[in-house]
Amino acid sequence: PQGRADYAFLQHIIASLKEDTGRCAILFPHGVLFRNEESTMREKLVRSDRVECVIGLGPNLFYNSPMEACIMICRMTKRPERRGQILFINAVNEVERKNAQSYLEDRHIQRIATAYKNYCDDGDFAKIATIQDIADNNFSLSIPLYVKPEVNEEEIDTRTVQEHYDSWRAASEMMKLSYEKLNAMLGKEAEDNE
Repeated sequence: PQGRADYAFLQHIIASLKEDTGRCAILFPHGVLFRNEESTMREKLVRSDRVECVIGLGPNLFYNSPMEACIMICRMTKRPERRGQILFINAVNEVERKNAQSYLEDRHIQRIATAYKNYCDDGDFAKIATIQDIADNNFSLSIPLYVKPEVNEEEIDTRTVQEHYDSWRAASEMMKLSYEKLNAMLGKEAEDNE
C-alpha cells in the first residue's frame, strides 16, 4: 500500500533472495515492528516463517539520528529447530555513550552475536517466541512484548496510591521551590548586570 516504504523494501529484499539459501539482515526503525497500519503485512511475514531474529538497538547509534533501530534477520529456509519461532534480542542497553553519540563496542557486538548463535532464552536479554505467541499479540513484533525485564522481588514498589500521591506532591513542592530560587538568582544576576 501507498506510504508503506519499509515493507515494500522488505518485500523486495525477500523476493530477491534465493529460495533455498537466501538470508538477509535489514536495519529498520522500531515502528516497523508494531505500527497498526502494517499489521496485515506483518501477519503474512510472520506466518511465512521467514523472520528468524529481531534485534533491538539503542538510540543515537547512527550519525544525525537519535532514533532507536532494529535489525530484522530473515532466512528463506530456517534450520529445522528454528522453524515456527523467532528470537527476540533486546540490545537497547548494549551501547557505550560518548559525546552524545552511542557506539557498539566489541563486547556489545559479541553478546548480541552469541545470543543469536545460541538461539535460546537468556533472561531479560533474549527470548524465543513461537508464531502462536506472536499471533496472541496481534502479530506485533515489539520486543518488550517478548523480552521482559526480570523482576527483583525486593525492588517491587508496594506503596499505596496515597503514598505515591504524597511522594509526588512533596517532589512537586520541592521543584517549585527550586524553580523560584533559580528565578530569583537569575533575576538578581540580571539586575547586577544592568
